[in-house]
Amino acid sequence: MALPLVFALIGCQSPSGGPTPTSVGIPPAELIDPNGYGDSPSLPVDRDMFRVGERIRVAQRPATLPTRKTCLALSGGGAFGAYQAGLLVGWSEAGTRPAFDAVTGVSTGALVAVLAFLGPDYDTEMRRVYTSLRTEDIYTRRRGVRTLWSDALADNAPLARQIDRVFTPETVARLASEHQKGRRLYIGTTDLEGRRPVVWDLGAIAARGEPGSRELIAKLLLASAAIPAFFPPVEVPVDVDGQRLTERHVDGGVTQNVFFRPPQVPRDLRLRPPAEFLYGSDMYVIVAGKLFADAEVVQPRVLKVAAGSVSTLIYAETRAELTKLYMTAMISGMNYHLAAIPAEFPASSSSTEFNPSEMTRMFEEGRRQILAGTAWRASPPGTADSETMVQRAGTQLTRTPSAPSAER
Repeated sequence: MALPLVFALIGCQSPSGGPTPTSVGIPPAELIDPNGYGDSPSLPVDRDMFRVGERIRVAQRPATLPTRKTCLALSGGGAFGAYQAGLLVGWSEAGTRPAFDAVTGVSTGALVAVLAFLGPDYDTEMRRVYTSLRTEDIYTRRRGVRTLWSDALADNAPLARQIDRVFTPETVARLASEHQKGRRLYIGTTDLEGRRPVVWDLGAIAARGEPGSRELIAKLLLASAAIPAFFPPVEVPVDVDGQRLTERHVDGGVTQNVFFRPPQVPRDLRLRPPAEFLYGSDMYVIVAGKLFADAEVVQPRVLKVAAGSVSTLIYAETRAELTKLYMTAMISGMNYHLAAIPAEFPASSSSTEFNPSEMTRMFEEGRRQILAGTAWRASPPGTADSETMVQRAGTQLTRTPSAPSAER
């Protein structure tokens, strides 16, 4: 991270070339080459995968249907977690929100996951966190050249205090109680040195009732949202065969921005096909953000180009993970439900700026969708016409206005 900053301090490249489509108000997603598809319409596309997936799901039906379960997966997305919070609060208002059997979360989704797992009693706190907190309530920026040689650009001590305020001893006790009933809560972090995702069973940690359980859970929630280089890694003490060591963990979204874990599985079924205990169950996935980033003009400067490219990579990785979850649902015979901020919704482009008015807008959008019955789609990303790959045979393009977000 320091190298791009050094380049930025040295100077920046002068703009060159003519206006871009985005700069003159033409969304790149609306540009097509009428001659660009050739024989490709006869080739398999993502929509075909959706149809095949449905056939696979139906084929998994066991002779005896298991008890229907509900699972919730929450992605990372910083301030865009306000959309997740609003959808869940609206779901409670609609009177149809289930008591989830298993909840998973990453980054901001990990914070939402705890409150969602504990039920509507925590909706007021969820609304407060995602409609009233400001950037200074989450982090403070470090200043000066010495920042280049430190472990982070910002200090997330304010976020640690917010987590401590929400995750009280009473919250830990309730989490332990729900775990003992068979419900499960998992969050994801990334082992900085191992460079692999780590899934933590927060209910199991709470249920052990050890003196440091609350402190460990707070550390893990902070780590799950510790954006590398922006926030410092979180040190987690571990015991390796009697030797006390320290791991450093960062944002779970570095390795997986959303993931699924099943609810408690009976011992006699653990080696059986998953459809025998999951068929007919529901997998709800709520993305903190859009499926595709909004187009925006990118200035020809090192940091701007790098930031735009990394953002594009994260969106693509998230879509791939959502497709993986879809295939997991089909193989297990589960019903797949996906929600994300609609493409046409005017949202901020920054997930690290916590502006109460912007977050309230996203919160209310999630709430509006669930109350209107339009929140969920049954298909993975890439199955709508506006989500397919761009193919060209030249540079003579035409504009075709985009349709609204994929049918739900």
